[in-house]
Amino acid sequence: MLEVICRTTKLRFAAIARVTEERWVACATMDNVPLGLKPGDELEIKNTFCNQVHNTGEAVIFNDVKEEGPYNDHPIANIYGIQCYISVPIYKKNGDFFGTLCALDSVPGKIDNPEIKGMFKLFTELIAFHLETVEEIKRAEDNLREEKEIAQLRDRFIAILGHDLKNPIATMRMSADILLKMSKEELTLNHASMIKSGSYRMQALIDNILDFARGQMGEGISLEKRVHNGSLIAMIKQVIKETKTQAPDREINFSCQLEHDVSCDINRVGQLLSNLLSNANQHGHPQAPIAVNAKTTGEHFILQVSNTGEKIPQEALKNLFKPFYRESEDANKKGLGLGLFIAAEIAKAHYGDLNVSSTEKETTFILEIPHN
Repeated sequence: MLEVICRTTKLRFAAIARVTEERWVACATMDNVPLGLKPGDELEIKNTFCNQVHNTGEAVIFNDVKEEGPYNDHPIANIYGIQCYISVPIYKKNGDFFGTLCALDSVPGKIDNPEIKGMFKLFTELIAFHLETVEEIKRAEDNLREEKEIAQLRDRFIAILGHDLKNPIATMRMSADILLKMSKEELTLNHASMIKSGSYRMQALIDNILDFARGQMGEGISLEKRVHNGSLIAMIKQVIKETKTQAPDREINFSCQLEHDVSCDINRVGQLLSNLLSNANQHGHPQAPIAVNAKTTGEHFILQVSNTGEKIPQEALKNLFKPFYRESEDANKKGLGLGLFIAAEIAKAHYGDLNVSSTEKETTFILEIPHN
């Protein structure tokens, strides 16, 4: 660009300068005079023509300084012997003043014409576009760097949840089981039961947070599918038993009609059932039983969890499977709002569906997983 300017104007010096109220700094130069100005060199701002361009926002241009009264005795003209000069302001796309595009020579020239002015205007617009591009690239690099740092924090977060927290929870549960087997004191048994119940609750929360975090990172719900039948029934009974540990007064009735083998990730289905039972226990009528039914048809494995209680409002039904959504703000029913979201994601991972129907008498969550 500076070379084109010098050839077109026949001036021997051209520069792009960063101009502020305090400084004039050369960003790029072409010096065939030579004046000895290189990129990075600074001039006293008050002694430059660019200071006037900065203050007024108007270009400075003259063919022969001797014919221009205001500039004949200008300090910079005397220091560098400037006879012919042009300086045009550079404005960034947001309107901020950046600096100037200037050219000069120690002999008179013929540059004060529409063609030269038009060329400089075009070049200043190109420089402004380049500056915006550079800033966008820098912003993108900064954002990328920040995203990488966030990703590293996520990895550490998941590692802590997946290892450093799960291990002590397993130890808590094992210790609670030992106390439940060996102790005969009612107070000890009650507290051990509470510890075990809390460990299951903490485990479920950690699993849900882990799955949500992986989903946000694009990994989704991972599956290890196998064909199950008897083991599936045993898993359902185990999840019901764990739920009873957390809610010993809650009656949970289980019915089963599994006439076909089921291809699924048994642990994920267990996690889904645990989330549904937790939801039913929180929102169902406290004295009413929860019903769990597992069955197969010619096309699907179907798992239903039903509880009596208030009908879920229509507006709430639209948001029920969204992350962090809580139907109730009751302090005793608060949670992370991830349980039903994770359950729905597990269903999707099996190419199945998780739906809900709610009436004045009963609310039922229905999982349907197609046979392979």
